[in-house]
Amino acid sequence: MILRMSTAAFTEFHVLLSLIGIVSGIVVLFAMLSASRLPAMTVIFLTTTVATSVTGFLFDSPFGPARVVGIISLAALAAAIAALYVYKLAGSWRWIYVATAVFALYLNCFVGVVQTFQKVPFFNALAPTQKEPPFALAQGVVLLAFIALGIAAANKFRPK
Repeated sequence: MILRMSTAAFTEFHVLLSLIGIVSGIVVLFAMLSASRLPAMTVIFLTTTVATSVTGFLFDSPFGPARVVGIISLAALAAAIAALYVYKLAGSWRWIYVATAVFALYLNCFVGVVQTFQKVPFFNALAPTQKEPPFALAQGVVLLAFIALGIAAANKFRPK
């Protein structure tokens, strides 16, 4: 039991938070590419992504890569939240917000790829140890896409 939920129910809740964070984050990222701010969607993205990282620590597992990613994600999200709500995107805080928000979204997607290769039989058959080329290719494509989108967003995101 975790937070009065069975481990299975809590896992579903954690995955749902993650998926909401990814989808809302993609919407926010594409809004950045058109120099738009979507305040409500941004709150959903930041809140569910923070909640995803926090709930990840509640699973009974030893300290390892998943927790390191969670700590890094929370640090990036803290910077994004401060840049947006405390420093109001003034000066360099604009690109700091873009970089940290996009990085947090990337980390959520990175973990999503890991989980897909671990849990979905078709993908697991392609890379059962996650050391095979299909896994590396998938992670490489995701990384390159986020680098390109992050650079474009940093250049174009200049909200009024």
